[in-house]
Amino acid sequence: MMPLNAIDRLKQTVTATWESPVADRSAALWGYAPGTAKWWRSSASHVFVIPDPNGKRYLRFVPDAHRSAESFSAIAELTARLADRGVPVARPVASEAGPLTATVDTPLGPMHAMVIEAAPGETLDADELDENDARAWGAALARVHRDAADLGRRLPGPLRELPEAAALFAADPDLAAAAAALHERLRDLERDPSCFGVVHGDFELDNLAWNDGVATAFDFDEACRSWYAADVAFALRDLTDETGLPAAGHRGRFAAFIDGYRSVRPLSEADLPLFAGLNAIAALVRISTALATPEPDEPEWKADLRTDLAAMADGHRRLVINAAERCRSLEGRSGRDSGPRGEPMGSTVA
Repeated sequence: MMPLNAIDRLKQTVTATWESPVADRSAALWGYAPGTAKWWRSSASHVFVIPDPNGKRYLRFVPDAHRSAESFSAIAELTARLADRGVPVARPVASEAGPLTATVDTPLGPMHAMVIEAAPGETLDADELDENDARAWGAALARVHRDAADLGRRLPGPLRELPEAAALFAADPDLAAAAAALHERLRDLERDPSCFGVVHGDFELDNLAWNDGVATAFDFDEACRSWYAADVAFALRDLTDETGLPAAGHRGRFAAFIDGYRSVRPLSEADLPLFAGLNAIAALVRISTALATPEPDEPEWKADLRTDLAAMADGHRRLVINAAERCRSLEGRSGRDSGPRGEPMGSTVA
């Protein structure tokens, strides 16, 4: 996510009617009049809702200081090409000048912007999900992995936050040691096309809209080239506990997700707890970057969000330590009751 200070600067421009001159500058490139775009939320990007005769749309933009124009346009290109291939994703809309993205000068500096169509349907949370939905969810992610396999030339590589962890966690020896142990495990992992390619990066339920059993994905802000299992582990965070394993109340949904994924392409579950821990390290780095230093007299919303992020960080810390302990335990059993590459005997590779 963006630093809280960057989010706050945008929020200070938002009026009581949810309008912003920053959004107006960007929306104008798609032909929308001032005041049309209404602020909805800010996280990895600023998002404004745009009413449109052809259906609701969303304006998304990010500061140049947070993301490059090249990286931002790569996301728009990826989603457009997936939509062209029939994958259910929210399609980007061309600007009046023709490109899918544009860079515009605003009162807060240069912003990279795009407009996307609204995904049809409603979001579901984990408790609303039945096993058929979970199966469709897994299949939807597998289709993204399968159909985006040749589209990643301009996308960044995996888990880019990991090199920063050593310095950030230096004052927490247990966390630092666990993070280093998990990072070390990456050296043993293959990167062949069967297990490594284009991933969504945030395929959680709040980035899906459901309509007649079909899940349409949006918010590709974190798309990159990574291990498919890392993307699966991130998607399943709402169904797992602080060890990265299925939570007691979600085991049926978890299994159904895996079944759905395997109906489209192969997947081994062996590395999911490892990637759950690695994803948690990356999340801790992002949270640390977002929090920055508290400012005097910061607004209540910002203080509340800082508290929520700190609590979230505690959960990620426990997951990192638990995942490292589990990996050490499996290494201790390696060669005695495990199969190739440390996969537990009896694990299924579809």
